[in-house]
Amino acid sequence: MLYEIGILSFSELKKILTALEEIQNNPAVLDINDFEDIHECVEATVIKLAGMKAGGKMHTARSRNDQVVLDIHMKIRDDINKICTSVLNLIDSLLKKTKNKSIMIMYTHLQQGQIGTFSHFLLSYVGSLFRDMDRLYGTYERINRSPLGACAIGGSSINIDRHMTYNLLGFDGVITNSIDATSSRDVLIEFTANLSIMMSSLSRMAEDFIIWSTSEFGYIEISDEYASTSSVMPQKKNADPLELIRSKSAQVSGSLLSMLTTIKSLPSGYSRDLQDLKPALWSASNTTIKVLQMMTLVVNSLEIHEEKMRETALNSYAISLDIAEQLVVRKGMPFRSTHKVVGSLVKEAAATGKTSLNLLGQEDIENVLKKIECNMEPIELLKIIEELTPERSLQLRRSEGSPNIEEQQKMIDYYNLKLSECFEQIKNRKHYLSERINNLLKIIQNYLNQDERIH
Repeated sequence: MLYEIGILSFSELKKILTALEEIQNNPAVLDINDFEDIHECVEATVIKLAGMKAGGKMHTARSRNDQVVLDIHMKIRDDINKICTSVLNLIDSLLKKTKNKSIMIMYTHLQQGQIGTFSHFLLSYVGSLFRDMDRLYGTYERINRSPLGACAIGGSSINIDRHMTYNLLGFDGVITNSIDATSSRDVLIEFTANLSIMMSSLSRMAEDFIIWSTSEFGYIEISDEYASTSSVMPQKKNADPLELIRSKSAQVSGSLLSMLTTIKSLPSGYSRDLQDLKPALWSASNTTIKVLQMMTLVVNSLEIHEEKMRETALNSYAISLDIAEQLVVRKGMPFRSTHKVVGSLVKEAAATGKTSLNLLGQEDIENVLKKIECNMEPIELLKIIEELTPERSLQLRRSEGSPNIEEQQKMIDYYNLKLSECFEQIKNRKHYLSERINNLLKIIQNYLNQDERIH
């Protein structure tokens, strides 16, 4: 760019590019111990290799301030693409597991709630992960703006071409205000906040899998490859990677808090405090990528115990709400009244040691109805209870987004289509960046191959 606007001669341009290429091919020429930071080190080495007349012009109309932010933006946009790809791989693994639509109880407060399916749980994770993707998409748009040319804080008196540099580097535009470009870090905080939200979702998923893999539940089994045993108790199978995912979520949240408290009282313009954002930023990004990859491996390895899940559903009171709603539909009763009827049935069953409402007889039901002074015929209520198997419970669900098998398939089809579209979008985004950088390298090589005498 400096050559195109006439600040550098072709000879000076070629000497600088030759020196930079030598540094890239042989980093040992950098004497990093003698300088405050890598930027001064690179510039001093270029001056040493290209001479002061050429190398001394390299830093014209730029500063470490805009240069550092530029590097961070380029790194984060690459990390967003890696994270999005990892999220999509995890979603793909979850969707493949939704082929298993085994009956499974749904829980609230960790207490048995309603009849559902294992696939319905998996689809809830898919929906959450797609929202994480959407947030990262928005962040990418804001991160892919170039600060280069803002210089230290107030731009330059040299008429530089900021649009040329942002095009060469694959950005979608510039951060217009020079103060904003060099001192604002809100987009980096936004990125880390998005990672923290995503990690909390992954931690919740990990917790579900840990609980379901316990002897008490026995719904799923995690591969030996992603578990460990006790040093003294030979029967133990511990889901250690999933436990570490929970702790890694706390680390990413800690990185976010560290960044927020670092910038909260800074004045406008560059301050050295901003340097300490980078370790927290890289840690959050690297941790998230590794956790997504590990969770994908765990999901792929899951063995689902269908019979155990169905047996638990059969020996539960999880059809209670279905019975209450059927009384509303069939008998026209107020829901609050049906709630009282079924609640009384549950109380009776529990008191007599019956693990399911289906085990109640006509006499049991008649006694309950008398106690609560309900005029309903016991035989009618018994018939509704007998009809409501776990499978029938799912068939009767009518609301959009419920665990009804037809609704499940609608969600699966929708998410599979969205998955394909997102894979294509990320592929195109990566291709565009690669294309722009390769184009820049070709331009550089073309300059290096040209004879100075023709200029």
